[in-house]
Amino acid sequence: MAGKPKLHYTKGRGKMESIRWLLAAAGVEFEEQFIETKEDLEKLRNDGVLMFQQVPMVEIDGMKMVQTRAILNYIAAKYNLCGKDLKERAWIDMYVEGTTDLMGMIMVLPFQPADAKEKNLALIIERATTRYFPVYEKALKDHGHDYLVGNKLSWADIHLLEAILMTEECKPDVLSAFPLLQAFKGRISNIPTIKKFLQPGSQRKPPTDEKCIAVVRKIFNI
Repeated sequence: MAGKPKLHYTKGRGKMESIRWLLAAAGVEFEEQFIETKEDLEKLRNDGVLMFQQVPMVEIDGMKMVQTRAILNYIAAKYNLCGKDLKERAWIDMYVEGTTDLMGMIMVLPFQPADAKEKNLALIIERATTRYFPVYEKALKDHGHDYLVGNKLSWADIHLLEAILMTEECKPDVLSAFPLLQAFKGRISNIPTIKKFLQPGSQRKPPTDEKCIAVVRKIFNI
């Protein structure tokens, strides 16, 4: 039997967090090897295990996988979270790309200058409520199912819940105009593997704080 996947990244959320979410939702136990110093990162680079000199990197099934999207695609396919055919996969991919765009905006917010944060936070809320969340609300309304694609849990649902919770950290009532998404959040949050991941003490990482920012800046020279 293969060992647990091993995740190589900082102790923060960053690009690894969606990978943690997907593995946890699939019920897969994983280990983490944290990069805590610039030297830790340099060692990985010098060992030749980072194809493009970048993290995240995940050791899984005998591979040292890099590039976030490739890792997520592999996990989704391995654990049957990417639809039953090409059309379902295309819909899942479209939904995931949308939530990835929204989460990308939120992910960089803590690293921005103080004078830009207020403006960018307003932009995040505007985009969430006028560009992204209406799409998912409409999808749930149009087909009347519990899940976004194929009436079965997929990567798209897991990613959307992660995006919703990240956006609520920016504005707690951001779903006030989206009753179907509110219900969706409740349903997906109560799936046993996801419910476990949302409990205190899990491998889910907290929002990025000043201490985390300082460590990341030092490791990556930013």
